[in-house]
Amino acid sequence: MASIHHTTMTPGKLELLADWLPRQSWYAGGAEAPAPLRAGGFRLDDPEGEVGIEFMIVVDAGAPESAAYLVPLAYRGAARDGAPDDALIGTSEHGVLGTRWIYDGVRDPVVMGQLHAVLRGEATPQHQSESDTPDPSVTVHGGASAGVLDVRVNRVLRPVEAGEGPSGGLVAGWTRPDGTAVRGVLATFTPR
Repeated sequence: MASIHHTTMTPGKLELLADWLPRQSWYAGGAEAPAPLRAGGFRLDDPEGEVGIEFMIVVDAGAPESAAYLVPLAYRGAARDGAPDDALIGTSEHGVLGTRWIYDGVRDPVVMGQLHAVLRGEATPQHQSESDTPDPSVTVHGGASAGVLDVRVNRVLRPVEAGEGPSGGLVAGWTRPDGTAVRGVLATFTPR
């Protein structure tokens, strides 16, 4: 299991995302620079112990309707060979681990492999800021027994009411800037 280091990162993840988010085709904000706030998320463990995996949910406090975004992140100790240049969100100096190359997790094979493992019931979502602590609030609907084929990560998140959502999906919660707790579908998949 990955250890969470309570230390600094310079620049911070939210600083990197403030620059990166507006350059994404799915970004729903306006012309103003985003003001991302951490609103929720969870971690996954890399079985090899090489890649940090975080599924961060951020809200754009500057947007009129407080848009929420899912940003899967891959933290690596070196640049990833063969990664497209635009997959790199940025680099940051970690207070314990040194330089981290932070990639868009949707474009990282380790992150997507572990997302598939969660959907198949072979991996357990972990608390975002506590080591060795499962996060039971992250749930999978319709995956484990049937297997998983295609997975679609929802970048712009919409709240759903209890009982709503796809028959094959990964559901988790986040907090809006006004303090309201909501849940939504982070990823959908086609059962095998």
